[in-house]
Amino acid sequence: MSQPGSRRTPRIEHPGLSGGPPGRPEPGVPPGRPESALPGEPGERGAGTVLALGLGMLVVLAAILIALLAQSAAMASRAAAAADLAALAAADAARGITPGDPCAVAVDVAYRNGANVLSCAEGAGHTVQVRTELTVRTPLGAATGLARAGPPP
Repeated sequence: MSQPGSRRTPRIEHPGLSGGPPGRPEPGVPPGRPESALPGEPGERGAGTVLALGLGMLVVLAAILIALLAQSAAMASRAAAAADLAALAAADAARGITPGDPCAVAVDVAYRNGANVLSCAEGAGHTVQVRTELTVRTPLGAATGLARAGPPP
């Protein structure tokens, strides 16, 4: 029995955690596994959460990289198209099909397509070579295009 003045701490039973006498493993709990390591108990360290967050960040970074590369490819295509159109228009002016100075025509056509002419050179046989750069820059740099046009062979 207990002595006067001493208190006994009552034992609180958790359903499913302690069903048998001490020293005997509980059903469903592997031997040697402490009770504090059961799912939902304070013994968990959250490694799964950190792993999921890391994988999520990796997916987001990959999506951003793919978007930047796709944007760069689209801008390069636009710069090449502006250079093609400017070179064709300049070649027509060089051959006398349309009025104006070939390089001035190339500058005008490139401007209407959202590009600046970096260089314009007339060559032999009424050929014109034009290098353009888009006025809008991407985070990965400026997109440039190069084209040469002239009369049909």
